[in-house]
Amino acid sequence: MASAAQGQEQAHPQCSPELLAQLKAHREIQDAEREKAGDRWEEHDLVFPTKYGTAVERTEDWKVWKAILKQAGVRDIRVHDARHTAATLLIEQGVNIRVVQQVLGHTRVTTTERYTHVSTPLMRDAGERLASALWGNP
Repeated sequence: MASAAQGQEQAHPQCSPELLAQLKAHREIQDAEREKAGDRWEEHDLVFPTKYGTAVERTEDWKVWKAILKQAGVRDIRVHDARHTAATLLIEQGVNIRVVQQVLGHTRVTTTERYTHVSTPLMRDAGERLASALWGNP
């Protein structure tokens, strides 16, 4: 992991047990690739490197992303749009905006607020709460 700039905290992402298990399995595959590459392996401490340990080219990363979207049967979006989706899903699950800010690595909560989108269920809930406050529970 890259070192944090002076005065900035380094992020320590939290993983679910399911994700951690997948990352450990991926690491075993990567260790085998490292062995196979031998002297051609370049260590850059990457989670998803090429078969020789180097960074994946942006165009290749984009092609893989597009293939994943197609395979999943979801609409075509940019990789960056997935960050907006993640932020919105976290907010919908009741995660505090400050926690979402940390997950996304934003310095300012106002940036995180621009990433989140108010969904129909949240709007419905807000309307129901307002009605309850004004007129009481039915």
